[in-house]
Amino acid sequence: MSALGEGFAALAEEAERLRAELRDLRVATRPDRAALRDEVERAFPLEGPVPLRRLVGEAARILRVHAVHVVHPRYFGLYNPSVREASVLGDALAALYNPQLAVWAHAPGAAELEQHALRRLASALGRDGDAAHFTSGGSEANLTAVLCALAHLAPGWEAGGVRALRARPAIYASREAHHSLMKVARMTGLGGEALREVPVDARLALCVPALEARLAGDRAAGFSPMAVVGTAGTTSAGVVDPLPALAELSARQGVWFHVDAAYGGAAALVPRLRGTLTGIERADSVTFDAHKGLSVPMGAGMFFCRHPEALRRAFAVTATYMPSADAAEPYTSTVEWSRRTIGLKVLFALAESGLAGAGALFDEQCRMGDLLRDRLRRAGYTLVNDTPLPVVCFRHPDLAAGRLTAAALCARVVGRGRAWISEVILDGRLEALRACITSHLTREADLDLLLEELEAARTA
Repeated sequence: MSALGEGFAALAEEAERLRAELRDLRVATRPDRAALRDEVERAFPLEGPVPLRRLVGEAARILRVHAVHVVHPRYFGLYNPSVREASVLGDALAALYNPQLAVWAHAPGAAELEQHALRRLASALGRDGDAAHFTSGGSEANLTAVLCALAHLAPGWEAGGVRALRARPAIYASREAHHSLMKVARMTGLGGEALREVPVDARLALCVPALEARLAGDRAAGFSPMAVVGTAGTTSAGVVDPLPALAELSARQGVWFHVDAAYGGAAALVPRLRGTLTGIERADSVTFDAHKGLSVPMGAGMFFCRHPEALRRAFAVTATYMPSADAAEPYTSTVEWSRRTIGLKVLFALAESGLAGAGALFDEQCRMGDLLRDRLRRAGYTLVNDTPLPVVCFRHPDLAAGRLTAAALCARVVGRGRAWISEVILDGRLEALRACITSHLTREADLDLLLEELEAARTA
């Protein structure tokens, strides 16, 4: 067997071993940074060649021992899922051929494989005909949305930048929206004050009357409302904003309507949940991360836009070393220039199970979320968020009475290594515990173990 074959054989063995032993691993470890650095230097001295099989073994050992295992079925944390093996194969194949996606003619096969996946997912979102491309993640997709809004609504911005604008552009999102929007406001030169925070209602969803009042007040104060962002699956509580009302308000106000469905977009593949996303079909642009609800490796963000001309105004450039800047060339309509093939791992995951099968996997996670809510209620906890998505925020009477903090309880659970949860502050005021079903491998026994760990941590 060739050296490459030996390396891939070792990788396949590690994949099989990880799946077989995953539930027996500690979900999280806390190594000493200096000791870990010494360990890495000893494992990879870089003084001479090392066989690929040994390289795979050493790296796998370090990754296995020193990690918060987000692929673990008892990782109830942020939106980092267990990954589908089919998507790992697609990612490896993309690395093997290394197609360059700046120009269609350099990698027509890879480009069309990606576009096929994007077209099918756009259709599931009710957005046939959108311009779409893969991104590094939701942050890049949200940045793209704001740049497109500027190009679409602010003539002269492409050449003169924000100094050419007659009024201060403003972006509106709920206080529970993703904080990438603050980075976007800074990166685009609009500044942090351009991001206008809107209060949430009792459901922790963006409050539409408060948004209307803020828009009116800002116009009077000299701001120029440019974009409204609705979130489909907030990071803290998994809440879906009132998308139909936001679409209607944005149309009346003449502002760009963007939906950040980085997590919640997967609901489009679940028949019983599809109505949760009603209104997303009216958005000017949409963010959707395959590396969240579709269980593929990071990063695999997606951006969908019904204004291809805005993409071109925002990103089109000419260079003598590139083909003419026509609409077919990816580098003329994206943030990136050279770009790795991201979409093959997404296509593999979708093709292995079919779109219905991919939806069924996410639906099962939602069912686990419902079961967890039921178990928590019966154990005396109070639920403090309202969403059909599998994000469960909860409090125990001990927290309300001040006998225990969420931070202390989380630290005890995580420190025992059998499960991983997080603390969260909702609406800037309510301290709670957060458990999200992120893995398609999570079963009822894993929920029971989490309840055991919560009780052990609470009574420690």
